Amino acid sequence: MRVVVLGASGNVGTSLLERLADDPAVESVLGLARRRPQLDIPKTDWAEADVASTDLVPLLQGADVVVHLAWLIQPARDRAHLWRVNVDGSSRVFRAAADAGVPALVYASSVGVYSPGPKDRLVGEDWPREGIRSNGYSREKAEVERRLDVFEREHPSVRVARLRPGLIFKREAASGIRRLFAGPFLPSPLLRPGLLPFFPDVPGLRFQAVHSLDVGEAYRLAVRSDARGAFNVAAEPVLDSRVLARELDARLVRTPPRVLRGLVAASWRLRLQPTPPSWIDMALGVPLLDSTRAHRELGWEPQRSAVEAFHELLEGMRERAGEETPPLSPDSGGPLRAEELQTGVGSREKL
Repeated sequence: MRVVVLGASGNVGTSLLERLADDPAVESVLGLARRRPQLDIPKTDWAEADVASTDLVPLLQGADVVVHLAWLIQPARDRAHLWRVNVDGSSRVFRAAADAGVPALVYASSVGVYSPGPKDRLVGEDWPREGIRSNGYSREKAEVERRLDVFEREHPSVRVARLRPGLIFKREAASGIRRLFAGPFLPSPLLRPGLLPFFPDVPGLRFQAVHSLDVGEAYRLAVRSDARGAFNVAAEPVLDSRVLARELDARLVRTPPRVLRGLVAASWRLRLQPTPPSWIDMALGVPLLDSTRAHRELGWEPQRSAVEAFHELLEGMRERAGEETPPLSPDSGGPLRAEELQTGVGSREKL
C-alpha cells in the first residue's frame, strides 16, 4: 500500500507517519509539506508542496490512499489568506485526488465543524454541521465538509472518510501549539502544577482532548479499513474548569464567559497573543463528541486519557519540546521568540 499524506509535518501528521511506519501492509509513504523537514521516519519520503498552488496530481498518482491533514491556523488576522489555503486548497486536494485516480481519501475534519450543542451529553456524527458562526476556523471546517459532500456525490467510486477529533495534544507538538495559540509572551516555566494561583471557573467551558498518537492511530485505521463517512475521535474524561484546576493545583475563581472573552479580546487587540476571542465562542459552543462509531467500525481505542495528553502538553511547553519539522521545532520562533514578534502576533505567517 502506498499512502500520500498532505500536511505530514504537523502535530497529527508526524503521529500518523509513525503509525504507518509500523504497519506491515504499508510499503511507502510520501509526506507532503510546504517546507521540507529534517525528520527521518521509516518508509517516508518527503516532498515540498503547497495545497494552494502546487500541481498536486503528479504527487498523488499511484497512491492507494490520500490523507489530507494540511491546514493553517495562523495568520489568524488574515482570514482571506486562510480561506485560500484551507478551503480553496482543500478543494484543490479533492480534485487532484480524483484526477489522479486515487481510490480512497481520508480528510481531517474537527469538532469545530459542529453547530452549537450540549455540554451535558455526547452527540454523534449526525449533529448539524454549520460550525460556530463567529469563529473563522469553524466556518472554514464547515465549508470544507460541504464541499466534500459534493465531491462524494460526484465521485461515488472514491471511498471518503472524515475524522472529527477534539483538541489534539502531545509533548512533541508543545512548541508549535504555544506559537499558534499562546504567542511569544507566555511564561512557559509557570505551566507547572502549584505555580498558578488560580484558574478561571467558566460556566460551559467543557471540551474534549485526545493524544496525537491516538489520533494518528485513528487515521491509520481509516487508511487501512474500508470505512466511509464521519468518525468522532475523543478521549475521556471531559475537561472542564474543575478538572483543569485540580490538575494544575490551582484555586477556582468564578469567571463569567463574557469576562474571559473580554480578556482574550483585549490581549488580541493589543497583539499580546495570536488567538482571536471567537475561539472562546467555539470552546463554549461546540458539543461533546460520542466516539462510539470509531470504536465500533474502526476498532479505535485511545491508549491515553485526555488528562494525560494535557499533562504532556504542559510538560512539553515547560521543556520547549518539539520535532525536527518547521511547524513543531522549538527553534522556529527564533532567538528569544523574536521571529514570532516580527509576524505581528497573528498578522502574517512566519516564513
